[in-house]
Amino acid sequence: MDIDIIDSIILGIVQGLTEFLPVSSSGHIELGKALLGTNDVGIDFTVLVHVATALSSVIVFHKDIAKIFQGLFKFEYNFSTRYVINLLISAVPVAIVGLLFKDHVEAFFSGNIVLVGAMLLVTAALLFLTTQVKPKETTVIKPGHALIIGLAQMCAIMPGISRSGSTIATSLLMGIDKEQAAKFSFLMVLIPIFGQALLDGKDIIEDPTLWSLPADISIAGFLASFLSGLFACTAMLKIVKKGKLHYFSIYCVIVGIAAIVVGMS
Repeated sequence: MDIDIIDSIILGIVQGLTEFLPVSSSGHIELGKALLGTNDVGIDFTVLVHVATALSSVIVFHKDIAKIFQGLFKFEYNFSTRYVINLLISAVPVAIVGLLFKDHVEAFFSGNIVLVGAMLLVTAALLFLTTQVKPKETTVIKPGHALIIGLAQMCAIMPGISRSGSTIATSLLMGIDKEQAAKFSFLMVLIPIFGQALLDGKDIIEDPTLWSLPADISIAGFLASFLSGLFACTAMLKIVKKGKLHYFSIYCVIVGIAAIVVGMS
């Protein structure tokens, strides 16, 4: 079934909310496609909603991003330089997997909701772990931290493993301050999202038939993803500061088990 404007809005909202809430956007998109019967959603829609959520993150953190660029243009080794280096380090694992194993990664996104359910249970376990370990908090993110957080993001390529949940939980377990953990998690995703968008954009330019979405469906999906992303990003910052991540583990368990049951029936 081809995607229509209602499907576009629904999937856009799902993407926007779950990109930032620790419940796996890729997993929920797969579940959403299965429920709506739109398993043939193409590269054009994927690029559209991911760029929309990335832009919502840019809006929320525009002051922080502006400060980083101001520091960079001083052309000295300062906080901004170190922060950008850490962001680049965090992007290396997912970039390697994305570039070298693209076909293998895409094979996971084939409507296998049993796999999604199993990975949601992994996400639930990781979120619950944050309640069991009380490390000393530090506001300093070092290159070693960035690499480990990047490895967590790499694992989130699997549909059902939450990117924000895995990166924030990993940061907290290493003793990074809650606010810094959330900020770094939401800023680090900009590199792979915009990087993938550029690669996909190149493919679309070379083969314009890859973009088949009508204007109304494109606009509806983009706005739904962008606006829901703004809400979710802002809400998630408050949730992390209050240490309430573990509540989402209950949700992930319920949805994960439901997906496994439905997928096996």
